[in-house]
Amino acid sequence: MKVGFFVGCNTAFNRPDLEKAVRYVFPALGIELDNLEGQSCCPTWGTMPSIDLVGWCALGARNYAIAEEKGVDMITVCSTCHGSLARTAYRMQTSPEVRNKVNELLKEVGREFRGTARIRHAVRYLYKEVGPDEITKLLKHRLDGLTVAIQPGCLSLWPKEVFIDKEEDTFHPKVLRELCEALGVSAPHYKQLLECCGMGGMRSTDMEKSFRLVERKMTSMKKEINPDLIVTGCSSCLIQFDTSQEFLQKKGRIYFEIPVLHYMQVLAICLGAEPKMVTGLSRTPVDNIIKRILQG
Repeated sequence: MKVGFFVGCNTAFNRPDLEKAVRYVFPALGIELDNLEGQSCCPTWGTMPSIDLVGWCALGARNYAIAEEKGVDMITVCSTCHGSLARTAYRMQTSPEVRNKVNELLKEVGREFRGTARIRHAVRYLYKEVGPDEITKLLKHRLDGLTVAIQPGCLSLWPKEVFIDKEEDTFHPKVLRELCEALGVSAPHYKQLLECCGMGGMRSTDMEKSFRLVERKMTSMKKEINPDLIVTGCSSCLIQFDTSQEFLQKKGRIYFEIPVLHYMQVLAICLGAEPKMVTGLSRTPVDNIIKRILQG
């Protein structure tokens, strides 16, 4: 199997250790990654569409064109990239007027959107193309006895009508939970599981509201399931949970900390990756949870 790796700005600039994890995991599972040379920002759906819909679609469509020329689908670990690029394809497929204008723009750089490539969330890609049972067989380390709080990420679930993998029940998501369970953990439900973490545009425009959301989620996790680890499916969620805890502790708003990792980071460690290589930029300490994983 071969797939294009759409890294995205957030992962590349803020969490290159997560990028390292992806580049370890996929080859370890027998999947070749294409670098999609020339890829650009997705660009995020929360900004440019409000001022230039066609320009936004053209930038997203250019990324699709790169993948189409290579004959591969794209995967990403960033739910924002996933949401933006899924919306681009949806708009291009449902609006001939927009599609024609976009392809006129792309013609100036020698490209065309044909609609033959898909954007696929990396976690869901592994679930469908590899599967939890096969992943379990390949593990060098397991997480038996650990409890995790899963955080799928809003833009890997909604709006459902624009996404390719429509079999996921967005109100009862199973993909990330079952992939975590394949590593040996318990991943119970908690009341705030579906709530937004407060990252993205909210953190840059209303930081207090952003912190209230993550505080509420973490309090729910701690009170209801007391997890050993938070496992996200989204790079933005990873950054939010990882960087917010120190602030909330200093303000006396939480009196605990929970290590947080993206699923790709956890899986990389379980497949044998050097932990520092794939988690080295964590702000909330992860050394103890890594030690528990390595010691079994």
